[in-house]
Amino acid sequence: MTPLLFALPGGHTLLAPLCRALPATAGELEVRRFPDGESYLRVLSRIAPGQPVMILADLSRPDTRFLPLCFLCDTLRELGAGRVGLIAPYLCYMRQDTRFHPGEAVTSRSFARLVSERFDWLLTVDPHLHRYHALGEIYSIPATAAHAVPLLAGWLRARRDPLLLVGPDTESEQWVSALAAASGHPYVVGRKQRRGDRDVLVHLPDLSAWRRHSAIMVDDVISSGQTMLRCAHALTAAGIEHIECAAIHGLFADHIEDQLQDAGVSRLITSNSVPHPSNGLDLTPLLLDPARRLSSTL
Repeated sequence: MTPLLFALPGGHTLLAPLCRALPATAGELEVRRFPDGESYLRVLSRIAPGQPVMILADLSRPDTRFLPLCFLCDTLRELGAGRVGLIAPYLCYMRQDTRFHPGEAVTSRSFARLVSERFDWLLTVDPHLHRYHALGEIYSIPATAAHAVPLLAGWLRARRDPLLLVGPDTESEQWVSALAAASGHPYVVGRKQRRGDRDVLVHLPDLSAWRRHSAIMVDDVISSGQTMLRCAHALTAAGIEHIECAAIHGLFADHIEDQLQDAGVSRLITSNSVPHPSNGLDLTPLLLDPARRLSSTL
């Protein structure tokens, strides 16, 4: 039975290519808000008894998007759907993976419980696994993480100019070292001093040997973007003239991309996990096999 694939919010750039390649039928929804801010949701597609369903969700702004996602999942089950899986290319609430200060909510665990209670499986791309070794530590449903390093490495290998990969902080070292090994380019890692959510300093090692290289700042996620912004300032201060920025997930809070451009970043490239004008890496090929496997598992 051909699965249905819904997208929340509508218009996700991965919907059409995934429907063609899986294959799946695009589900139709009516979604709006009442004047008081509550969500209205109606499933317009016919659901065959036991039909597998997938929901493609942009969770980059999760607090306003998660309730409609729950409503959709519940409604699909009430209408007779079989297994309901969640494709969330960017998986939110992974940052708070421990209690840094007394009384803090460990939101990664809470969010994992909420998702596991409703969905039969989860597929994501490069979640922020810093203190967790695998999603299975917090998710009680089958949870698969596809890896986009080969995709970004292919883009880097196609470059003919001398490149220096720059990880802005020690948390990015595992990511940037794997990317450097896969693409064949040298790399350095900075040291970050965080003084607040939007107040950081980045210190880089001696870059005198790389001044004729193009610096590509790379990380898995650009959220507030302050780390990348400070890294760009440090690169400019070190005499690097050409700076670019690449990430798998581009959230770009507070329109940080404009500040990055003002700081001398000539190009931004991200995957289409979160729709944005910088999307230049298509995740469709990475999602196909795990989506087929998960949707067909009994």
